[in-house]
Amino acid sequence: MDETPTKKEMIENYIQGYNSFDVKVMLRDLHHDVVFKNIANGEVTLETEGFEAFKNQAEHTKSFFTEREQKILSFDEKEDSIEIAIDYTGKLAIDLPEGFKTGDTLNLKGKSIFNFKDDKIIEIQDIS
Repeated sequence: MDETPTKKEMIENYIQGYNSFDVKVMLRDLHHDVVFKNIANGEVTLETEGFEAFKNQAEHTKSFFTEREQKILSFDEKEDSIEIAIDYTGKLAIDLPEGFKTGDTLNLKGKSIFNFKDDKIIEIQDIS
């Protein structure tokens, strides 16, 4: 009998999948109606709606990095959501329009907010 993972375990699985470039692991605990938003400086820079759109975006962005790691610094659990503080490091495999070049290392601090529905992750907001 499969036991439903806790919300914290779902987030840890997602981050572990992200760090290891394993999209299948990233997708394991996502709701079929999942919404993803990347928010930088208060602006939504990327948004996907639905499982397939998220999967396609996750597969596409794997090629942007040779290495990447999100470290969870803290968990702040609310009623229907969990906010995590993250320390992010990524080494670029491609040039980006913002002026970053192949081989550059990005170091960011930010947070991600995970919302849940039907024992799955229904929304992820990455905020930097």
